[in-house]
Amino acid sequence: MTIAQAVRTPEFDAQEPAPAGPPAIEVLGADKVFSTGVRALTPIDLTVNQGEFVTLLGPSGCGKSTLLKMVANLIEPTSGGLMWWGRDYGHVGEEGKKLVFVFQDPTLMPWSRVRGNVRLPLDLAGVPKAEGNARVDRALAMVGLEKFDSSYPRQLSGGMQMRVSIARALVTEPNLLLMDEPFGALDEITRNKLDQDLLDLWFERKLTVVFVTHSIYESVFLSTRVVVMAARPGRVLREVVIDEPYPRDDAWRVSQRFAAYARDLQVLLAEASVSGAAHE
Repeated sequence: MTIAQAVRTPEFDAQEPAPAGPPAIEVLGADKVFSTGVRALTPIDLTVNQGEFVTLLGPSGCGKSTLLKMVANLIEPTSGGLMWWGRDYGHVGEEGKKLVFVFQDPTLMPWSRVRGNVRLPLDLAGVPKAEGNARVDRALAMVGLEKFDSSYPRQLSGGMQMRVSIARALVTEPNLLLMDEPFGALDEITRNKLDQDLLDLWFERKLTVVFVTHSIYESVFLSTRVVVMAARPGRVLREVVIDEPYPRDDAWRVSQRFAAYARDLQVLLAEASVSGAAHE
């Protein structure tokens, strides 16, 4: 059984309301100026509610990845602050909430088999072997790689390697999944397939996702909301709600409403480019 077959139930035909509780992420006037003096981000206010799939879309250099890394607590804002589930980052684990970051490249250990790569965060956390094996089995099944657990990364395609990276994130059983353009280097067919699988996982696991992309079409297909960013300095230009039901399939990709959303985002990206040039 594939991921899609496992989770496409009638309840998936309409998006469920976001779970009750505080937002998953609150960016509160956070900006970033690097030690070189480069202002990567102006003060940004952004709220991501639990259960949303939010995409950060914009031209290169607009600070999408910088913002995502601030949300992941990999870099600190120069001023302003962030909250995770209504608390500061130091209390996230106490609340039983977890976040994980999926990078642009799979960053797999070439000397380790798929199973070893996926269970790495569990080994680092000291999870008992039996529990860890069960969680690895579940994560591999979620991404359709249960038959490749003994393979080495070099034996897998680029798309399959990204699936291993996603499984390694899912094995920690996160609430918040942060993804920095994970499918950008893949061919269009593989990318579309992984986008579909990601939506299935988002729904099945009741995740909150923040996803960075340069692709207008990917953002329309995936998102509940698209945050369009402009560069020099990086800032939020506009937010666009993709008010369409799930599941979203290949028919949705060629629909008139899909094309209308894509046109609107194309206009905004053109505005972002002009706006960025004006700030130079």
